[in-house]
Amino acid sequence: MKEVNVRETLPEVGRGYVFIYSPFCGTCHLAREMLDIIEKMREEDVFYEMNASLFPDFMQEKQVSSVPCLLVWKDGKVEEKVYAFESVTKIFNLMKEKEKI
Repeated sequence: MKEVNVRETLPEVGRGYVFIYSPFCGTCHLAREMLDIIEKMREEDVFYEMNASLFPDFMQEKQVSSVPCLLVWKDGKVEEKVYAFESVTKIFNLMKEKEKI
């Protein structure tokens, strides 16, 4: 995963996925493991990651209500927010749908 700098990185992302987490969140650690599996399957870094504690203004601006959260990012805007990391398959299928891969 690639670390996010909100002001510099995100505006450059055409289509992307931003994993928002807290280092003290157990569910976030499980969600990260799911995303790591997808990155291993695709053999590349797919996700950006953001520690929610470091960017409270961004969290409020984008109305992120809890962590873990996966922002589906397109052309400088949040297209979708995923809060339920139910399975690797569900997240992978969401990505397939968005990317038409």
